[in-house]
Amino acid sequence: MKYGKKYADSLKSFDKSKTYDATEAMGLVLANAKAKFDETVELHVRLGIDPRQADQQVRGVLVLPNGTGKTKTVLVVAKGERADAAKAAGADFVGAEEMIQKIQTENWFGFDVMITTPDMMGVVGRIGRILGPKGLMPNPKSGTVTMDVARAVQEVKAGKVEYRLDKTAIIHCPIGKRSFGTEKLMENFNALMDAIVRAKPAAAKGQYVKSVTLTSTMGPGVKVAYTRS
Repeated sequence: MKYGKKYADSLKSFDKSKTYDATEAMGLVLANAKAKFDETVELHVRLGIDPRQADQQVRGVLVLPNGTGKTKTVLVVAKGERADAAKAAGADFVGAEEMIQKIQTENWFGFDVMITTPDMMGVVGRIGRILGPKGLMPNPKSGTVTMDVARAVQEVKAGKVEYRLDKTAIIHCPIGKRSFGTEKLMENFNALMDAIVRAKPAAAKGQYVKSVTLTSTMGPGVKVAYTRS
């Protein structure tokens, strides 16, 4: 594979075959985040479980201590008092059937997260085939189907992330921006890793955390020596 000059230079700054202490790895990632924009720092965790098994799923939500550095646009599908509460909590768009129709007829997706109340799931379900592939379908496990829509909106705005195992048994999750600096990013890193370890399925056998890698949007991945599992 042919790399750009900056990427190639970054590869020369550390040993890709070596694992580094988490703080040292974070420092290398930040030193090699050389793009002109504020790169996102991402955590990639490979787990020693079988994602094909229903009793070996890992999924959860977490409000990172220092947020993600990205302000998400929130759509709340609700009525009455819940709709009023969502507006007061800072939701960007609030409505009911008319919002579903807007998505259907105008192919409108001007939001990052959809939150709804249980009683509106029948309406939202009409466009499940549209929302699902885009990762926008509300789900109780992610806290986006709830009667407490105000709290859900506040958590998303505060930097809530969802971590979820993919088909290759890897969790990919953003933990902040380059501009956060090492200390804040490490706080987010530790909070997310602790959550993933706590979510270990009872059916999991052997080594749970197989590998941990930190990377930035445009930079190379740095392997982390992680033993708390």
